[in-house]
Amino acid sequence: MKLKSILAFFLVGTSFLSIGQLDELTPEEQAYRDSITALNLENEAIANSQEAYNKGIELFSGKKYKQAIEQFGLSVKFDPNFTAAYYNKGVAENEVSKFSDALKTLDKLIELKPNYSKAFFQRGRSYQGLNKYVKAENDYDASIKLNSLNAKAYYNYGTLRFLQLDYSGAASYFTKAIDLDKEMINAYNDRGSSYRMMGEYNKALADYATVLRKNPKMAFVLNNIGSTKVKMKDYSGALAAFSQAISVDANFHLSYNNRGVVHMNQGRLDAAKKDFSKALEIKSDYSAAASNLSGAFFQAKEYDKALQQATKAIKFDKENGSAYVNRANAKEMLRDMDGACDDWHKAKEMGIEAGKTYYAGNCAN
Repeated sequence: MKLKSILAFFLVGTSFLSIGQLDELTPEEQAYRDSITALNLENEAIANSQEAYNKGIELFSGKKYKQAIEQFGLSVKFDPNFTAAYYNKGVAENEVSKFSDALKTLDKLIELKPNYSKAFFQRGRSYQGLNKYVKAENDYDASIKLNSLNAKAYYNYGTLRFLQLDYSGAASYFTKAIDLDKEMINAYNDRGSSYRMMGEYNKALADYATVLRKNPKMAFVLNNIGSTKVKMKDYSGALAAFSQAISVDANFHLSYNNRGVVHMNQGRLDAAKKDFSKALEIKSDYSAAASNLSGAFFQAKEYDKALQQATKAIKFDKENGSAYVNRANAKEMLRDMDGACDDWHKAKEMGIEAGKTYYAGNCAN
């Protein structure tokens, strides 16, 4: 019995030693085995990256941009050279106005793919969102050089020129965008606005009309027509355009405000107050409407209400110079000359001509 137990132990030990001998690989065999392991790990990482990317695309398609960003970030973590994931991550970051994050993402993409027109276009969007206009223009230029058929690059370049008050330059870029894409509605509208700012009102109206032929339900374009008609002193045409905009979109606060201005300037104070009040009902912190309502109350000699609305307007926007003038005018009529002079002086400092005039005539020593 003792012999059997020793023999059994010995056999187990021998079996253990034989397995150890099988694991003794040559350096070449070990290197091959390591390369197979590395390849399997790489394939697993790529598979995980693709899975995260696909989830990101699905979320992006549903406009769930924040969740999509997380998935695209996971995708590039698994595969740091996956350019499509970087691109879509940058686009999603732009969509939620995370422009600084988008810059980092798109910088990496351009490092990996330096001739990718769309990457420069998206980085231009990021710079534009950060108000870095020169860098944005440089990227749009680069995008156009790599792909001269990118209508969106011309369009975005046009918006930059418009923001920098170069209306002629803006119009030329919008024209290039339209030449490449005849259905780009925003380019027609914004070229029309460029013409309006240059005083070329008939050209502006022609572009707005083109937009409405393509889509007659665009309230903001009808509002632009109304604003152009005001410039042309066609007040009945302006009222008609603003009213049509409201009929298209009953909550379009800009047109209520603008129609109210026309009513007020033509002495229809009750109609004006009604429109300004409706604009504020829709957008409760709309400084321009509160300031205009103050003006309407002032003209109606309701000075307490004028003061109240002007104060609201300033609360909503401390840079609204016209509101300071309106509040000063109300204070003057309520016999608060010190307060009036303070407000006129504030408006004067903001470059408002009425503030300069009233302060000089009533307050300067």
